[in-house]
Amino acid sequence: MSFEVKKGLFLLGFTDSHAILGVPLNAEFSDIRKRYTRIARRLHPDTCPFKKPEEKELAKQLLAKLVSPAYNRFSKESERKEYELLLKTIGERVVKEQRTLTLHSDIAKQLLTAANYQQTYEALLEQLAQKQYESPQQVLEVVGKISELNQAYLLRKAAKGGSATPTPAPTPQPKSETPAPTPTPPKKDSAVEQACSRAEKLMAIQNYAQAILELKDAIRQEPENSRCHGLLGLAYLGQNQPKLATPHVKRALQLDPKQPQALEAKKQLEKAAPPKGKPPQQKPGGGLFGGLFGGGKKK
Repeated sequence: MSFEVKKGLFLLGFTDSHAILGVPLNAEFSDIRKRYTRIARRLHPDTCPFKKPEEKELAKQLLAKLVSPAYNRFSKESERKEYELLLKTIGERVVKEQRTLTLHSDIAKQLLTAANYQQTYEALLEQLAQKQYESPQQVLEVVGKISELNQAYLLRKAAKGGSATPTPAPTPQPKSETPAPTPTPPKKDSAVEQACSRAEKLMAIQNYAQAILELKDAIRQEPENSRCHGLLGLAYLGQNQPKLATPHVKRALQLDPKQPQALEAKKQLEKAAPPKGKPPQQKPGGGLFGGLFGGGKKK
């Protein structure tokens, strides 16, 4: 049984292992390993949730012939280096041949016009990855969509003057300069801070409902996390629910009077507060939060 994908970077004769595993092109190996472990557990005959014999067999074949070979390209140093060189070459080819390459999926086209392409790319890819291995029959279709998204990402990155390989971390700003409006990124090993980062990406594409779920779960783990409360206040405002937003904004500012997301939410609450004797006016979601997290306004 062969598994052939006819979309995205696969059309250039390149096996897009990032797309197969559902990880970003700039993913670190530790994240790739974690993702592979989750997929392998779902597809392995001893642990897969599928009941029908044909689905079990298809899952087994996907693991053996598609997923494990993709992971091996990252786990073996020699193959990883070769793959990275190929990816760089493919990135250059995508740029040179962009007029003859066609993007079919709406999600890839969305990335081409996104204001903040990096955040949008990661958020859209995460959405696809969540459903990638739900059903064995849909795996190849989702892999193709992710590979098209990778193709669009390489185009956007080249347009910004970057390359197809991961860019280095930004140089820290001198103390004499004006501090950034957001705090220093948290440690990667914090599950709560990772949830906050995922929520910000979801809010960038105005998926407030999923962002709220992420933040509620994070607050259950760390009830005194000011960033979680501030982001949750913004997420509720994105859904035009100021009454639900208010207690989280207040709590965030009690914990940290300078918490940036809470201060922004407080400003919006005060701005939206109606004069005495007049009913409140509802504002459509989008503008504030799109600008804050990089998403565009709904039209």
